[in-house]
Amino acid sequence: LQHAELGKRAPRWIRDNEVTMCMKCKEPFNALTRRRHHCRACGHVVCWKCSDYKAHLEYDGNKLNKVCKDCYHVIIGCTDSEEKKKKGILEIESAEVSGNSVICSFLQYMEKSKPWQKAWCVIPKQEALVLYMYGAPQDVKALATIPLLGYTVDDTPRSADLPHSFKLTQSKSVHSFAADNEELKQKWLKVIHLAVKGETPECQNE
Repeated sequence: LQHAELGKRAPRWIRDNEVTMCMKCKEPFNALTRRRHHCRACGHVVCWKCSDYKAHLEYDGNKLNKVCKDCYHVIIGCTDSEEKKKKGILEIESAEVSGNSVICSFLQYMEKSKPWQKAWCVIPKQEALVLYMYGAPQDVKALATIPLLGYTVDDTPRSADLPHSFKLTQSKSVHSFAADNEELKQKWLKVIHLAVKGETPECQNE
């Protein structure tokens, strides 16, 4: 929602399973901080610390509702100057880049000898040579980024790998990925083969 509309219209609620961390302070939700709250103004999923504010919302008959810190400041009309702090490289919101990406989908990811894990992978249009990895599609901070330039692509799965897997290697670092099917794997490879050579890939998002 635009700032002017905050509290005037009911927001679209982000579903709990679309995030793995608080959308405001980026604290991961784990067994201890499992409590997820929704800001009644912007619909974001936040932790208890970030939902500890209340504001009168017009769409709810001006009743007091739980809101996040950001919405609270906007609604009561005080803006936070430190909000303008420069965002770190990982702090690009997933929804922001997924909506304007060359390609994005869930892939299984394995690093060194750790177990395979599911990651939401995105190659944004404005940085078509970098692969961003998120825990879930609505997370507000990436878990990792891989600058693809100079990596070698190996698309023959070993017997221990998942069937539709491929590897990116560069000197000591090896990143293994696996798609759910061969078609998705080929889409990713088409983009990555160009990116590792420093060429900007075509958009693969239908």
